[in-house]
Amino acid sequence: MPRLSEVIAELDALWPPERAEQWDAVGTVCGDPDAGVRRVLFAVDPVQEIADEAIQLGADLIVTHHPLYLRGTTTVAASHFKGRVVHGLIKHDIALHVAHTNADTADPGVSDALAGALDLRVTGPLVPENNLGRICELDHPETLGEFAARAAKRLPATAQGIRVAGDPDMTVRRVAVSGGSGDSLFDAVRAAGVDAFLTADLRHHPVSEATQHSPLGLVDAAHWATEWPWCEQAAAQLDAISDRHGWDLRVHVSTTVTDPWSSHHTSPGAPN
Repeated sequence: MPRLSEVIAELDALWPPERAEQWDAVGTVCGDPDAGVRRVLFAVDPVQEIADEAIQLGADLIVTHHPLYLRGTTTVAASHFKGRVVHGLIKHDIALHVAHTNADTADPGVSDALAGALDLRVTGPLVPENNLGRICELDHPETLGEFAARAAKRLPATAQGIRVAGDPDMTVRRVAVSGGSGDSLFDAVRAAGVDAFLTADLRHHPVSEATQHSPLGLVDAAHWATEWPWCEQAAAQLDAISDRHGWDLRVHVSTTVTDPWSSHHTSPGAPN
């Protein structure tokens, strides 16, 4: 049975912490480096539901994509919801490790997993300077509407679903994908000359400007849904490491939907 420090060393080799953005908070949040690790749970968000799932599972380590304390803190008191997560994990001897922007720019990384979930062929990075996002090709052309339907079918279901901007009948052959928030990448997307861009958290003004600028098709999925495929990819990577070292780890992927939006309603619209 490996020690936590041994497992973390392998995870850091997959997603080097020095590749994280300066503003990011990656690495081990809590855990005894000398503790043994038998079960590992991968999830997107380090929220109470995931901590409870890890406790019920008997996990020794949770690996999440999103940080628990992204903006830092001066207390882990259990009077605060994040502090309660930390207290629960420590009480049950469960470590927490985070791979965020260092997983975004890894090879393979978050966007590779997103492309794989959609059965797209990756041809290169969207932003070569930091290996962010991916440019992909479809096996055969399809309409923007069909591509959006593909995303809706292949990605985990959320209250938001899939939103589309652009002509649903336009032909799509090459696409860019980026897990998580992607509307800061429009310049790179246009420079790549793709037909469509799939990402998350697209805002009104950037989308409005992008659709006026060119006939680019936009497919907006929930943030959580675009990053969840990474959990499966990361779990498979750790499984391979475990086999190579003879560790016999039990690696699990949480299917708990931690997207914060809980329902969707279509408004009839205000009277003119």
